[in-house]
Order: sequence, then C-alpha cells, then structure tokens
Amino acid sequence: MRATVINGPKAISVEHVPDAEVRNPTDAVVRVTHACICGSDLWAYRGVAAREPGQRIGHEFLGVVDAVGAAVTGIRPGDRVVAPFVWADGVCDYCADGLYTSCPHGGFWGQPGSDGGQGEAVRVPFADATLVRLPDGTPDELLPAVLALSDVMGTGHHAAVSARVRPGGTVAVVGDGAVGLCGVLAARRIGAERIVVLGRHEARTDIARRFGATDVVPERGDAAVEAVRELTGGEGVHSVLEAVGTEDAMRTAISIARDGGAVGYVGVPHGGSAGVDIRQMFNRNIALGGGVAPVRAYLPELLADVLAGRLDPSPVFDLEIGLDETPKGYEEMDERRALKVMIKL
Repeated sequence: MRATVINGPKAISVEHVPDAEVRNPTDAVVRVTHACICGSDLWAYRGVAAREPGQRIGHEFLGVVDAVGAAVTGIRPGDRVVAPFVWADGVCDYCADGLYTSCPHGGFWGQPGSDGGQGEAVRVPFADATLVRLPDGTPDELLPAVLALSDVMGTGHHAAVSARVRPGGTVAVVGDGAVGLCGVLAARRIGAERIVVLGRHEARTDIARRFGATDVVPERGDAAVEAVRELTGGEGVHSVLEAVGTEDAMRTAISIARDGGAVGYVGVPHGGSAGVDIRQMFNRNIALGGGVAPVRAYLPELLADVLAGRLDPSPVFDLEIGLDETPKGYEEMDERRALKVMIKL
C-alpha cells in the first residue's frame, strides 16, 4: 500500500510500505477515505520534533473497515468509522475516567512501528474501544465535518471544557489556526455570549466570525492584553483558550483572564519554559487546565451534533488534495497558504 513517510526536515514523500493487516484479535484494518494534515505535523516537517527516517506520519482519518480480528465485536467489515488521534484499550482506569490519552496500552498513529493516518490503510489496535462507527447512510457531505472530530474539533472542545466556558460567559481564543477556530465554535456551542479571537490572518478571522467570534484582536503581546481588557471594561474574560503553544501565547492567555477566570491550554508546547507566571495566577486566582485532548471521550456527543446539523467545523479545510499530493499539502500549510489540508483517497 502507499503511505506518507517523513525522512527528515522538509522531506515528506508518499511511498510503498507493507500492507496494513490484522495482527492481534482486537485489531481492525481501516481503508482510509479521508485524512488531513495537522498543524502539529508541521513541527516534525520543520525538524523541530524528532522523527525517525521512514517513519509514518498523520493522525487524523476516517474510512471503511476492511477486516477485523476474532475478538472484535462492535464493528464489522463495511462499517464507516472515524478514529481519534490516539488508540486506547478502553478498559484501564484512565480510559474509565475518560482520559484515553494516558492509556498505558495506547499510542499515537504514526509512532514507530504503527501506521500513519495519511495512507491507504491503517491497522487499528483495540478497535472496539478506539473506533467510532458512523450510522449507515451518513451523507458524504458530512464527512469533512466528521473528519475534523478526529482531532481539531475535539481539541478545541477540550480547550473550552478546560477553560470552564459557560453559557453567557466571555471567552478569548489565543490563536487563529484550525484548533483555535474550532475553539471558537466550541465556545459558541456551549453558549458563550462574547468570544474574542486573537489572530491577524483575515481569511482565518473571517472563519472565526462565521463560527461565532464577536471581536477580533490582531495585536500581540502587551498590546493584545490591553486590547482585550479594553473590550471587557478592564476586567478580562472568564475563559481563555490557548491554542498556540508558545511562551508568549501562554503569557497573553493568563494576562487576559479576569480574576477568578480559567485558561484551557491545548497548543502543543515548544520552546523554553511554559510562560506560566505562577505568582500572577496565585494572586488573581487563575485556574489552568488542559493538555492532550482525550478526543475519544468527546467523539459521541460531537458526532451527534454533526449528524443533527448543529455543528459544522468543515470550513477549517480550505484545500483538498489526493494522497500523491501530500508533500505539496505540507508546503502549502508550512507557507501559510492553506489553513488545513484534507486528503481524499
């Protein structure tokens, strides 16, 4: 089969690799129909995050089940399924608590020895616990929205939950990437009254407004803090969603939260310290939560809203390509000519 591999910085290629196959009784093989490129994939592409030469890449996909192991009972060949970006056994204490990302038997697609989502097929460990089946007859036009649930929409929702977004509350979203935009959508879904997005790319902030943002702040650093506080009568916001992962973004997030507010951080941290001022948080009673999103825990409720027409994160996909064009897709996202690339097989 063909799959996307990374051989070094800026060295993405689509190559022939061994076919995905059932190895364990709890496995399934999914033939991928839709995948995408994540902003976090770019850290490996740029050489910031280490990868082994020839390692698979990609962690967002949906497709059709081709084969199942003898112990798989919840899905069958022919089912259309969506996968969260982490597989998990579904029975450990962490999974029971909904923290699938800490499962001791779990893993990430594309880690050494596993298939990546940007390929023709994926072997899925613990298929019953990991995969979520789509109802028969799910319209094809909803599939891009479903694909977004595999990571960015679930991660944006995790940021909103961690930041304690509530109906009628005020929210700020730091970052106008796909996760930040989905955070806007998540805050609106929960019922936030005012949503301020911190971003400076007009095409992206236009999507943010479409998703429910009421205000756009293009400034950064101290100027951004001043702008948000001016918009909120000097107080700041109840909830801040941090979707960038830099020190400056975290400093901004903490500084624009009102006293007693909360920050939900989901931007993958990179570079130096975290930018967290514990004394400032202590003095102002700022709560901090977040981390790797346990997307599998959120998939059922988010999928129900997509199928009912109440939730549509698909506008984050602004470029559709075929599998062979994946290297070009990385270039487009790296150069900010595309927000999020969907790969259709």
